[in-house]
Amino acid sequence: MPQLKTFFAGAATMASALAAVVLLTGAREDRHPQFDEITVGRINIVEPDGTKRLVISNRAQFPGDFMQGKEGARPDRRSFAGMIFVNEEGTENGGLIQKGSISEDGKVSSGLSLTFDRFRQDQALQLLNTDSATAQQTAIKINDVPYFQHASMDDIKRYGEQARQLPESEREAYWQKLNREGRLSVNRIWLGNTRDKGSALQLKDAQGRVRMMLIVGADGAPEIRMLDETGKITRAITPASP
Repeated sequence: MPQLKTFFAGAATMASALAAVVLLTGAREDRHPQFDEITVGRINIVEPDGTKRLVISNRAQFPGDFMQGKEGARPDRRSFAGMIFVNEEGTENGGLIQKGSISEDGKVSSGLSLTFDRFRQDQALQLLNTDSATAQQTAIKINDVPYFQHASMDDIKRYGEQARQLPESEREAYWQKLNREGRLSVNRIWLGNTRDKGSALQLKDAQGRVRMMLIVGADGAPEIRMLDETGKITRAITPASP
């Protein structure tokens, strides 16, 4: 029955070909699946070459930091969930982290931080909220951050190691010298509520010293303060000022 065998062989070959077509077509269609809901521990958004661009993660799988495609250890982040932004070269570019819990003895630990980093550097803009039983604070921080070729993230770590090797009496002068050289991040603008239930806008100089403050106290009293480089108030303007 050679003809019958030939027929079955041809049919099998055709069936295999059809199955391959279905599988390939199905695979292409599955590249755009739709879900009403998805439950995961972590999502890595990547480029075609595998470069991570956005990581959304729970606390248990939260990543370290990224620098030029390499991930560094950050055990200090393991208490947060959130997302990390990564730029085209694989370097961290900011992110959103958040946590909130209450312990068995009733202590609240809650916080949220949204940051945007300078290229290969630390955060230039931060929206921050912290909360506990004793204080709640929400603020916007704008920072001067050194150019990465002037002071890199590795340099910042090295500065800390060198400072720890110095006698405690010399550490403040060491940090001040680095600050004058523009090698440290410096907060320039701070806007938020205060621990005494007021609100304030602080404007700072290039060394991070407050030089002007706009304040509204908890009692609603407004005030403008101007300060010298030592922090002494040189002039204060209130509704009662002449």
